[in-house]
Amino acid sequence: MKNEMTELLQSHRSIRAFTSEKVSKGMIKEIIESGRWAPTSHHVQAYSIVVVTDQQKKDTLSELCGSQKYVADCPVFFVICADYNRLKKASDKHGAPLEVGGIEQVLVGAVDAALVAENMFIAARSYGLGGVMIGGIRNLPDQVSELLDLPDYTFPVMGLCIGYPAQNPDQKPRLPKAGAVHYETYHHDQITASLEQYDKEMKQYYTERTNGTRKTTWTEMMAAHHSTPKRAHLDQFLKNQGFLHSDTKD
Repeated sequence: MKNEMTELLQSHRSIRAFTSEKVSKGMIKEIIESGRWAPTSHHVQAYSIVVVTDQQKKDTLSELCGSQKYVADCPVFFVICADYNRLKKASDKHGAPLEVGGIEQVLVGAVDAALVAENMFIAARSYGLGGVMIGGIRNLPDQVSELLDLPDYTFPVMGLCIGYPAQNPDQKPRLPKAGAVHYETYHHDQITASLEQYDKEMKQYYTERTNGTRKTTWTEMMAAHHSTPKRAHLDQFLKNQGFLHSDTKD
């Protein structure tokens, strides 16, 4: 049974063009507050939000994110980070070691940040705003960290563009339920047929969206995307920040 909230959640579209209308300080405040009340593992709250409205800084971030113009064009850009800097200070206060050298801490920080970002995105949409998540914030994490003065034990997880929509794109089809939803146990026999169905849907979607100039299937896109390593530099960046190794920084 649908309600107002489920309708909002199920009407997701990424918005990459914005009007010149500013987002009010009151809306920004409520969007941030909504993010702050996201679920968090063990009450760790391993995230920080950097709010960017300065045009010069947005222009720089746009380039660092892979020349994504909408980062510069949106009225407000949020950088949501995994953050153990506060936890380092808490550990120091009580003379305890900070153990963040394993993948679990990276996952906790990334999950906390993702939950915060989704809460913020949904809050923004409730005000009639639109936006898009920006994974390109991880393209050049060293330069992003320098620009935003991020300390050790932090890393940028995603960006979030927010503003009033200047476009009305169609929804991009999602995987068939049978390809992603399983009851009681994982149903292997559902996957192949679901992929075949989804390939047909996505090919039709791109054909109509591009007037026949693109007829890509989903499995073709995913095979190409995952055929090469992605952002391999993040391993060393995370180590430099104090993660992914047994010996943490002093």
